[in-house]
Amino acid sequence: MNNYYYNDYFEIGQQKIVNFNLYHIGLPEDDAVYTLKKVLEELNFDQLIARYSNKGRKGYNPIMMYALIIYANMRGIRSVDKIVELCERDICFMWLAKGERPKRDAFYYFMNDKATNYIMENLHYQFVKILEKEGLITLKSLFIDGTKIEANANRYTFVWRGSINYHLSNLIFSIEKLYERYNKLLVKNGYDGKYNLCKEDMFVIEGMDKVREVIEKNKKRKLSKKKKISNNKIIKISNICPIKLLDLRANLTKIAKGEDISFVSGKGQKKPELQKIYEKVQECGNRIMKYKKSFESMGDDRNSYSKTDVEATFMRMKEDHMLNGQLKPAYNVQIAVENYFIIHTYVSSDRTDYNTLIPIIEKHHEMTGVKLEDTTADSGYCSEKNLLYLKNNGIESYIKLQEHEKKKTKKYYQQIGKHYNMKRIEKADTNGDNKVYYICHDDRELKFIRLETRREKDFLRTYKVYECKDCSGCKYKSECLYNYDEDKDLEKNKVMKINENWEELKKQSEKNILSEKGIKNRQIRSIQTEGHFGDIKENDGIRKFNHRSKKKVYKEMMFYIMGRNLNKYHRFLQGTLKKFEPKTTEKIA
Repeated sequence: MNNYYYNDYFEIGQQKIVNFNLYHIGLPEDDAVYTLKKVLEELNFDQLIARYSNKGRKGYNPIMMYALIIYANMRGIRSVDKIVELCERDICFMWLAKGERPKRDAFYYFMNDKATNYIMENLHYQFVKILEKEGLITLKSLFIDGTKIEANANRYTFVWRGSINYHLSNLIFSIEKLYERYNKLLVKNGYDGKYNLCKEDMFVIEGMDKVREVIEKNKKRKLSKKKKISNNKIIKISNICPIKLLDLRANLTKIAKGEDISFVSGKGQKKPELQKIYEKVQECGNRIMKYKKSFESMGDDRNSYSKTDVEATFMRMKEDHMLNGQLKPAYNVQIAVENYFIIHTYVSSDRTDYNTLIPIIEKHHEMTGVKLEDTTADSGYCSEKNLLYLKNNGIESYIKLQEHEKKKTKKYYQQIGKHYNMKRIEKADTNGDNKVYYICHDDRELKFIRLETRREKDFLRTYKVYECKDCSGCKYKSECLYNYDEDKDLEKNKVMKINENWEELKKQSEKNILSEKGIKNRQIRSIQTEGHFGDIKENDGIRKFNHRSKKKVYKEMMFYIMGRNLNKYHRFLQGTLKKFEPKTTEKIA
């Protein structure tokens, strides 16, 4: 057998070269590392450098550390240990590091202490301005979408608002009994007169009555094997509640000292009644403070959180490892895209997309200073608050309506009880004022009777209420009235509430999305934003964050997005990627 190739490879090809200089080996001319260096030379790192002191031992160059982490993200590498290894083995990383070999502590120190969110944003938007200057983006149109990515939190560490409400209800009942025992102790032993103590009144927590109503209803529904009603009433425990319990403890301590009552512990020791009440008050105080802290962690916008990452909310994910619709701790990650580049990102603890649109647009105005002309998003962003915000700021809305798909079905137009399937009549009265009323399927009039308002957090909705004065004998009554019950609703008349401002906003948005530009915009959004999430999850394997807390997760996304945008920019420079042009002839859903 001829061993020529064998010996040539192992004995000659892999001999050590003495006095070898790394820079004698040239990197490929089209390598993305050159694009990274080109961009870094145009960025201003003054804010990052200002985080370092001139005193003491000189550390690693912060620009070099930033370059290494960004290049790692360009290569789809997120592990710090892997970056450390590549700085010793990979020629591109060695070229960026100029032969230096920073260890994992240096990277964590840079990422956690030096590269703040503000600095990361500043560098990102400097690059965005470079893209605008080179004509790759205009910053006048945004295509927005979101996805849920699992948080770095334990899956079974959930805290639910409904569960806390249930246990709080039982706790309040126990505290009520405790107050009765305390007052009875005062009167029975004459401590009220002797120590100048008054009977204590139980504190009140607003909203507990409604919580208890739901608990009672759920007990009945459990017997009939019906689905439970959610018990997510927002309860706020004021500072008065724990203070009142502290006052109770102080009174009991005063009595114990005055009566020389010793607290005992251990087996065979009988506790006096005063000690039993004291210990129970202490236990209840600790529990109520625990629930108070949990409510504060959730705020008014969430109904759950994880103990190991308090800012992560339990959400229903597409990846279900148990195939039972299990909820996982996650963050709602939003991106705003133009011409393949991610212009903005926003990390939210909200399970829905309704409340994420306005922060993204406000960030756009704040960070770029460019007037946004239009925005395109899916039906998850369609709400009266969002559409009104866009209208007031002169931004064209290309947001798909929630009933967009339903409008394509016959059933939508067969629902005779809906106002959009009734005749709307507008007629001037004797005073010259326009009066609006509706004609139902049975040719009966529904006239305006009153205005109603409904406040949802910081937003006020106005409804016009229309009523038919007499629905008796109507053969369409069972189809017209919602959840019609012949026994209960025989004398009931049709009443409908219409938010006309909301209907007008939807009509304009629908007109926009059905226009030629609207069709193009929806095509661009579905291809570019969904394409990004496909790459992020499938190709780059980002299905779970490495860091905990919204602040650190946002920073992790900023590192990743900078690397992703640089890859797109590199492809534009190499001519392998061109500006996206939608196909106008293609049918859009």
